[in-house]
Amino acid sequence: MGVVSRGFQGRPRRAAAELPPGQYLTEDFPVLSAGPTPRVSHDRWEFVVTTEAGARHRWTWHELLSLPAEHPTVDLHCVTKWSKLATSWEGVSLSTLLADVDTAADFALVHSFGGYTTNLPLEDLLDGQAWLAYRYEGEDLAPEHGGPVRLLVPHLYLWKSAKWVRGIQLLLEDEPGFWETAGYHDRGDPWLEQRYQGD
Repeated sequence: MGVVSRGFQGRPRRAAAELPPGQYLTEDFPVLSAGPTPRVSHDRWEFVVTTEAGARHRWTWHELLSLPAEHPTVDLHCVTKWSKLATSWEGVSLSTLLADVDTAADFALVHSFGGYTTNLPLEDLLDGQAWLAYRYEGEDLAPEHGGPVRLLVPHLYLWKSAKWVRGIQLLLEDEPGFWETAGYHDRGDPWLEQRYQGD
């Protein structure tokens, strides 16, 4: 008599995740910030896109919530080498917000409450690649994770997904943000290990 029944394969094991080079898997959601956590009320929050010509497009909290919501499930990769898989969010696609914005810009400088900035090629914010996220795992986004609203650009290192966002300045030429002026990479692709300038 056999010890193992036919077809028995043991307990299911979690498949090994494919991670970018140099990353390790975490189950928690580490909190890393460059300064104190801003506390921004919904009544005070607004988001402004300013074009290279100076035109301003503005959304209040209630106007943002009235736009079509999307529910992306994405992996996060931090430059400090942790990765968190299959995170669930709710927010508005930047493609939706920028659809009626007339611009010839190739770059964006994202501004946050508290003074933080980060730069991105505009193409990294379009085509369903980036969101203004206001809910995480079914709950309102907590301040320590960037609430009330953070940028979510999951195909780049997490410092590009600026917390506490308040606006985007569209630019004809690239302008480095907070971490980029301190030596971090201008783009930050985790699959290319673009952590620092010169990578």
